Amino acid sequence: MGKLMSEFKEFVMRGNVMDLAVGVIIGAAFGDIVTSLCNDVILPGVSWIIGVATGTDFTNPDTGKLDFSKATEALNVGPIAFGKFAAAIINFLIMAIIIFAMVKAVNRLTSIAKKPEPEAAPTTKKCPFCMSEIDINATRCAHCTSILEIAEEALKEDDKKKKK
Repeated sequence: MGKLMSEFKEFVMRGNVMDLAVGVIIGAAFGDIVTSLCNDVILPGVSWIIGVATGTDFTNPDTGKLDFSKATEALNVGPIAFGKFAAAIINFLIMAIIIFAMVKAVNRLTSIAKKPEPEAAPTTKKCPFCMSEIDINATRCAHCTSILEIAEEALKEDDKKKKK
């Protein structure tokens, strides 16, 4: 059971699964914005324009001006609902902020879980005379047969002279 859970956790934490989940959620929320724009803003205006084009009189008898409320009543559509559209946009923004925070937290947790492995200690070094790679414990170079301890002391002295 423990192995199954660890495999499931590894599957869910992969980047492409998280990206797909975020895409589906954001897509659904954006779909609500488009639906609200069509149903609450565009369709009432289009219905009113069609009513005007068909010759239906939408003037207010008292003022003589066009009255949108009469147009919506006559065409059996609701008034232009900018409030519903604004609510859909606000819901989308709130959902996007929450999803952003969740993804950021998941990324932080996965980066904490993946601790960097310490670098392995070097197993070779370069001969200061011929610059070939030799074992780190070697006292004599296999390529040029130089004695390395004497060479290392000479290099340390040269470094001291250069620093002065």
